Amino acid sequence: MTTSTAAFFDLDGTLIPGSANIPLALAAFRRGFVPPRDLARDLWNGITFLMRGASDDRAAEVRERILRAVAGHPVADVVALGEGFIPGLVGTVMPEAQVILDAHHRAGHDRIVVSATSQEIVAMLADALGLEAGAGTRSEIVDDRYTGRLDGPFCYGRGKAEVVREMARNRGYDLTECYAYSDSVSDLPMLEVVGHPVAVNPEKHLRAIAAERDWPVIEVAATGWRRMLARHGALPASTGAPTHIAASVSSPA
Repeated sequence: MTTSTAAFFDLDGTLIPGSANIPLALAAFRRGFVPPRDLARDLWNGITFLMRGASDDRAAEVRERILRAVAGHPVADVVALGEGFIPGLVGTVMPEAQVILDAHHRAGHDRIVVSATSQEIVAMLADALGLEAGAGTRSEIVDDRYTGRLDGPFCYGRGKAEVVREMARNRGYDLTECYAYSDSVSDLPMLEVVGHPVAVNPEKHLRAIAAERDWPVIEVAATGWRRMLARHGALPASTGAPTHIAASVSSPA
């Protein structure tokens, strides 16, 4: 069954209470993709994201290191990387986010996670969550190996909006009927291309824009990022605090 409506979901801070780069960096280190110095930098970037949100500089830095880390590796290596941490990542999806995902499923909408993380990882995550699709950053592949170069836009900021537009063209979505969910002002271009933008626990800049434009806001007062860090070995399990639920979620029409 085809649909003209899709719901596009940012990943970090929207579906999960933190940054997917943390478990990805740990998995990459354990499999020899990155040296300890890069691991420390990626973990710091992930924790900084939890505290302050996304930034163009940090995103560009992560992009370059991801491309460098996978250069020369077979695609199968990255797939194996995902198999090692995605089941744990699925377990961190916030209950409020699951409510929204389920509501769109009942409405017959396609649900698509859109992230700056590599396409292979995002597609695997979408499949594990039972979503209709996942869109990430595509790396060039030659003879089943990564070249270390991009093969399309970096799926962040304006690049994420470009990816959403391309998916709409290819899959027949009417963007005026589509939804987009994010917590970060870096996703403003994606939010602006759909008819139904929603701010999820927005950082202050996006909160101000949502108020000015009368966009719906879903509030999630949570410290679940500590649980996520503990689950993936970045904090001792005893430090994981339970998520405090304080959200009001409306089902889409």
